[in-house]
Amino acid sequence: MSAPRVLVTGATDGIGKETALELARRGAHVVAHGRDAKKLAATVSALREIDAETPEPVRADFASLEEVRQMAKALEARGERLTVLLNNAGVFVRRRERSRDGFELTFAVNHLAPFLLTHLVVASPAGSALERIVNVSSMAHGSGSIDLRDPDGSKAGKTGYDAYASSKLANVLFSVELAKRLRARRIDVNSLHPGVVSTNLLRAGFGGGGPDSLEEGAATSVFLALDPSVRGVTGKYFARSREAQPSAEAQDAELARRFYELSCSLVSVSPL
Repeated sequence: MSAPRVLVTGATDGIGKETALELARRGAHVVAHGRDAKKLAATVSALREIDAETPEPVRADFASLEEVRQMAKALEARGERLTVLLNNAGVFVRRRERSRDGFELTFAVNHLAPFLLTHLVVASPAGSALERIVNVSSMAHGSGSIDLRDPDGSKAGKTGYDAYASSKLANVLFSVELAKRLRARRIDVNSLHPGVVSTNLLRAGFGGGGPDSLEEGAATSVFLALDPSVRGVTGKYFARSREAQPSAEAQDAELARRFYELSCSLVSVSPL
């Protein structure tokens, strides 16, 4: 790939920031996304020390679907032509909270926001050169569950961990179904487990750290975004830059299809 343009969501902290920096080190022009303007400016400053041609960033709070829509419009208005969309942004919320649209917050930020952004990018000129979509999930998806009658778990009263695990399962299911729908357009869609890294998310959600470095946490995202060996590989789940086996529920094709269609209705987009 020659000087790809990669949009990295959640690029102002932890794994996302390291991913953005490593992509720039490898010759990509990184469009950084974040919700905090000061952190976003700091990330862009660091990126421009590596790549003087770093594009302007985009700001949006993924707790608001309207802000996601405005972000997509901003990308289109300035003529972005993305090569890779890397959906990295995520939260772990211990207490039950609601997004601005009334959904359970973890489900909204970790699934609905990237789901909507992906559809808006793919359907716009910003996605006309798109080759790869990378969705950062987690090994925690194996503990998750999706109830189509209660997709955000509101009725079930899920714990913070249960909500997080289910949102990560949603990322894998989305990747599996989207890969089928975009195969004819030669857009590869894959998901991944980044490792267990001592990020703010891990400390806030799990109360501890992990054995992996930030560099190790970013490695699989960078691999799936840029490595020529995985061009044409789609609908797969990766860990440590190798294809891995997701949970049985994550491989349920009928669940993936029905959950995809339900998610389209929740964010008011047409299925691809």
